[in-house]
Amino acid sequence: MIGVLLADDQALVRAGFRLILDAEPDIEVVGEAGDGEQAVAVAATARPDVVLMDIRMPVMDGIAASRELLREVPECRVIMLTTFDLDDYVVDAFRAGASGFLLKTAPPHQLLAAVRTIHEGDALLAPASTRRLLEQVAHPTTPPPAVASLTNREHDVLLLLARGLSNAEIAEQMVVEPSTVKSHVASVLSKLHLRDRVHAVVFAYEHGLVRPGSPEPR
Repeated sequence: MIGVLLADDQALVRAGFRLILDAEPDIEVVGEAGDGEQAVAVAATARPDVVLMDIRMPVMDGIAASRELLREVPECRVIMLTTFDLDDYVVDAFRAGASGFLLKTAPPHQLLAAVRTIHEGDALLAPASTRRLLEQVAHPTTPPPAVASLTNREHDVLLLLARGLSNAEIAEQMVVEPSTVKSHVASVLSKLHLRDRVHAVVFAYEHGLVRPGSPEPR
């Protein structure tokens, strides 16, 4: 069962999401919050697997709340709820530890898919969305020493992750089994101390391993 916490200052939004989520046999809403501070407090008790977090909330915004919440409940995953596809705050949310974002206007099947995808540890962002977001903030810095610990295969996997490819797509491109790619991804995340695939994408752009706006890694 996937436990979900709903954090949004609009009660109608929370009620709508609850109706959709609680109707699923593998998903349960374990708590609600009307502001960021409340979200942190509820998460500490409810220990959700996934948090649907509005970016703009009173008392404490979603970015600050995500940062605090993930310190308290590091095993959970945060999906930021936004009104605009290219919300300026989305990349800041990734830096705070969020694992993806979802438009509030998304249809029910996308909401359910997002919750399940994030819970499984997979990427939620489409490659084009990822690149557009990172173009706004990418000011490449020197890669940290940990990058040198990656094998050639792991380095290739990181670059393909940065393009937003799934494990199956990476496996096809590298001509290996998906299980091999999964092992490489796990090793990359461990060596670079990254939470998940989304943060691997952000890492690659921010450290100049890929060129913003380019479909190909350099």
